[in-house]
Amino acid sequence: MRYKAVLSYDGSTYCGWQIQHDAKTVQESLQNALSTLLREKVSVTGAGRTDSGVNAVNYVAHFDSEFPGLDATALCYKINAMIPTGIRVHSIVPADPSFHARFDATMREYKYFIHRKKDPFMTEYSYLCPYRLDVEKMNRAAGFLIGRHDFSCFEKTGGNSKTSVCTVSLARWETYSPTHVSLLGYPSEEGDYLVFTIRADRFLRNMVRAVVGSLLDVGRGRHPEEWIETLTGGGTRSEAGESVPGNALFLSKVNY
Repeated sequence: MRYKAVLSYDGSTYCGWQIQHDAKTVQESLQNALSTLLREKVSVTGAGRTDSGVNAVNYVAHFDSEFPGLDATALCYKINAMIPTGIRVHSIVPADPSFHARFDATMREYKYFIHRKKDPFMTEYSYLCPYRLDVEKMNRAAGFLIGRHDFSCFEKTGGNSKTSVCTVSLARWETYSPTHVSLLGYPSEEGDYLVFTIRADRFLRNMVRAVVGSLLDVGRGRHPEEWIETLTGGGTRSEAGESVPGNALFLSKVNY
């Protein structure tokens, strides 16, 4: 029988989702726990890769089990007691036998967090970018990402994707107020905290981090906003901006 699992994880101590040789991954941790509890070899399929250090909220996976009368609720409770604290399984429910966590996904959303002044409470999950940024210009540049394009210019060298074409439906920068500012009164000014949201049918390896790095270059005045259009029109990875750190990146939503 097939089951759907929804989980969240802090990627800081993992080399991404997908199992790798001699590396700690989320997929392997989850598979090992399920195999132990169900006393059978379990293979878990996720909604897609996340890079090393990248976090995820409400990530979706599926697995099959021949265990008769599986109590999914009890299994969820037991697995959370077994897996590392950096992973939390929110739910495990029966799924249609044809459900596929990766291939059935129609949209994936990522968020990238930036703080523009030194903040001791943002170090772990946000990127410090202390430069003057033109956010309106960055949003105009992000508009060139919307639509169906070849995003190979933002793909990590050596990626093995069959195609580099993705369809982006949203790419936008917004200001926000983190909890310690809104609830605890931490001193800040409007625009100190930014979040970039991007939605697409699929993403390439390292794509979001390279997109963010390129948009920050635009915001700093290093390139005109039309540069992004040039990149998606046939640019190479070496011509795009540098990738930003992965700790501030979250896979935030998967739609089916």
